[in-house]
Amino acid sequence: MMRHCFYSFHYEADNWRAAKIRSIGAIHGAREAYDNGWEAVKNGSEQAIKNWIAAEMNGCSCAIVLIGSQTAGRKWINYEIEQAWNKGMGLVGVYIHGIIDRNNQTSTVGSNPFNGFNVDNVPLSNIVRTYDPAGYDSATRYATISQNLGRWVEEAIAIRKRY
Repeated sequence: MMRHCFYSFHYEADNWRAAKIRSIGAIHGAREAYDNGWEAVKNGSEQAIKNWIAAEMNGCSCAIVLIGSQTAGRKWINYEIEQAWNKGMGLVGVYIHGIIDRNNQTSTVGSNPFNGFNVDNVPLSNIVRTYDPAGYDSATRYATISQNLGRWVEEAIAIRKRY
């Protein structure tokens, strides 16, 4: 069964990589193709951003955090993680630093964005799984994500049901 998922990522640094991942057919994203939703709302009020995030998460069963070099600790990434967990959504992290950007460049690995969150005194990073896709280049890493993303989402949903 295809799941509807919310993608969380650092827009400025990783929107190209995120668009590639979002095009994988294993799941339905909140928006199927690359869009400028965040671009349109990012300079709005804090409440407008929260409303946009809520609308994008509506009907989603899992949040996929695409982890780039600058993802962890960002205000809106943290907010999206917190909201997804509080709504009972599955959470999974996928490292995307090995996927090339529009300039054919990869980046450095980022920190785990689930560090710093706790659930009943258990670090969220001990609950939520993160995946660093296997592969020696961008194409093989992308293939690993493409082949496994559906399974990772199902695992994330099953894990969330236990908490």
